[in-house]
Amino acid sequence: MWSGPPQPDQGLPPPLAAVPVPWKSTDPCQGHRESPGPLVETSAGEEAQGQEGPAATQLDVLRLRSSSMEIREKGSEFLKEELHRAQKELKLKDEECERLSKVREQLEQELEELTASLFEEAHKMVREANMKQAASEKQLKEAGGKIDMLQAEVTALKTLVITSTPASPNRELHPQLLSPTKAGPRKGHFRHKSTSSTLCPAVCPAVGHTLTPDREGKEVDTILFAEFQAWREAPTLDKTCPFLERVHREDVGPCLDFTMQELSTLVRAAVEDNTLTIEPVASQTLPAVKVAEVECSSTNTCALSGLTRTCRHRIRLGDSESHYYISPSSRARITAVCNFFTYIRYIQQGLVRQDAEPMFWEIMRLRKEMSLAKLGFFPQEA
Repeated sequence: MWSGPPQPDQGLPPPLAAVPVPWKSTDPCQGHRESPGPLVETSAGEEAQGQEGPAATQLDVLRLRSSSMEIREKGSEFLKEELHRAQKELKLKDEECERLSKVREQLEQELEELTASLFEEAHKMVREANMKQAASEKQLKEAGGKIDMLQAEVTALKTLVITSTPASPNRELHPQLLSPTKAGPRKGHFRHKSTSSTLCPAVCPAVGHTLTPDREGKEVDTILFAEFQAWREAPTLDKTCPFLERVHREDVGPCLDFTMQELSTLVRAAVEDNTLTIEPVASQTLPAVKVAEVECSSTNTCALSGLTRTCRHRIRLGDSESHYYISPSSRARITAVCNFFTYIRYIQQGLVRQDAEPMFWEIMRLRKEMSLAKLGFFPQEA
């Protein structure tokens, strides 16, 4: 079976070059017959090329193989380097992840401890706040009770001032005004007559001999009333104001001017400062007291006048432990002055709710009591 002409790449020589026959022809058509020469050369060149082709192909294949091996080696080295680099980066990332994990665990532990401490502190603060609130409520309750008690006392004091003033004391409301022999024990507040003691404004009202001003003829002195009204607009205990300066000069000074000048000065200062205390004297003998070189060793000598009298009361100046025995006349003079100062203190504190004229006449009556006591008139004790 014929398979066609042989191909050049199979290494077979071309047919024309197989039998080269050189020849010359004298024929007129010689030029055309000599043309096979170049054809023969062409065939030879093709044969040479056909012989060199397989070698070049093999060389190219070898070159390709060496290039591919180089590429493979370089690619392998590159991949190894990349793998090593990736492994190194992965290791670093693993270390970083481990470090961050430890940091997170530490932070979580610190957060738990902080939360626990905060809760504990919050519970402690709440507990302390509850305790403080309970204490504050207790104090508020106690303060409320004290305020109610003080309000009740103020109300009672106002009622006492309205219903019983130094001008007309109510003996039922003031059992301490009774004489030591008649004053019985008070319910819930009993003291022995030898030790009972209060400040002079509370125990020095005018005793007995209550006048009835309505039955007397009265006429307001315009000068005295003007001075009183000026003082009443701004009540004060300052002796420099005209009203009190006149009372001190005309009534208080002469009434408290006793024979014993040194003790008289101390008594006057204690009365003005509201620190004088008058106490009834018990039957037993009390310690001796020296006053201005006069030894009052018994209750038969008045420490203020120096006269021998039966002294049923004694006075104490401020916080001093010394007591001075006084006669009924001296006590009446001191209590008359105490009544005056008690009433003007009530006016200064706003406890007297009266018009100007009744207040003025009450002060005039108190001044009259001081004048009578200075002249030696005093009520006799039963």
